[in-house]
Amino acid sequence: MTRRGTLGVAVVGTGRMGADHVRRLHEVTNGARVVAVADVDAERAKRTADGIEGCSAHTDPAAAMAADGVDAVLVASPGAAHEAALMTAFEHDLPVLCEKPLTPGPASALRVLEAEQRLGRRRVQVGFMRRYDAEYMRLKALLGTGRLGRPLMLHNRHRNVATPPGFTGEMIVNDSLVHEMDITRWLLGHEISAVTVLKPAASGNAPEGLRDPQFVVFETSGGAIVDVEVNLNCGFGYQVQAEVVCERGTARIGDGHSLVTQQDGRWGGAVAQDFTERFEDAYDRQVQAWVDATRRGEVTGPSAWDGYAAAVICEAGVRAQREGVRVEVTLTERPAFYA
Repeated sequence: MTRRGTLGVAVVGTGRMGADHVRRLHEVTNGARVVAVADVDAERAKRTADGIEGCSAHTDPAAAMAADGVDAVLVASPGAAHEAALMTAFEHDLPVLCEKPLTPGPASALRVLEAEQRLGRRRVQVGFMRRYDAEYMRLKALLGTGRLGRPLMLHNRHRNVATPPGFTGEMIVNDSLVHEMDITRWLLGHEISAVTVLKPAASGNAPEGLRDPQFVVFETSGGAIVDVEVNLNCGFGYQVQAEVVCERGTARIGDGHSLVTQQDGRWGGAVAQDFTERFEDAYDRQVQAWVDATRRGEVTGPSAWDGYAAAVICEAGVRAQREGVRVEVTLTERPAFYA
């Protein structure tokens, strides 16, 4: 794929995230076009493809990837289907942007790592979009200067208005906390070495049987302590905040003060209501960066190794949550391929 060419993308999965990525590729992203979509729901796939000239609709991901004009794949299907989709993409030697999780567990993630290494070059970028958020990027750049000294602690808040029907305790770890797992590794440059989950009294806002909020502590290979308030039924909005405490200062993001109004004797601002609003720019930046890199013949961003690490930490987090104990995280040796 040359810089001058337009990247033809097949989108696998046309649910909420997949449909949003189709819209993004069609209306926002430069240098790409959607040429095929796939979903087990044939009508949904057809509705998504309608209105996009030259876009074909399929129920089989393999058929979408084999469609004329496909140069790359964006996988936004449920996590349990990711391994099969990735293996099919590898068979076609197609670059992939894969929404998190890479796969639901460490064993399947290792199989993906091994298959990608057999190709001899990276093909997978994992969709940890917070790495493309402007505030997180500025925080990462500041830490990289060394002006604040070594990071000693990282405080995080992750709040949602409410959980959807059927949301489980394990999903607190696998669907929400996973973002703090990845952003901790990225910001600090440390691996997470242990996880502890503490459970205060359940909020009256939480559905029956769901222990929410929860307070999570990560220990890292660099000696930092990281805490996360996961509060998924706070009722008032969607908030993601982080504060790094270093040897010579602190830095904080996520206060949401980009717009402050003063009217009728009051001052204040709006609180985002969901993740698509809060991280819209990050999603746009992530997909554009993937398209640009792919057109250059490169793969950048979070790797399959990052997806594997997240799967291992999630497994430890679920055990810590279930058993109420501190659980150590053990990663396999990192292949030089992902250095």
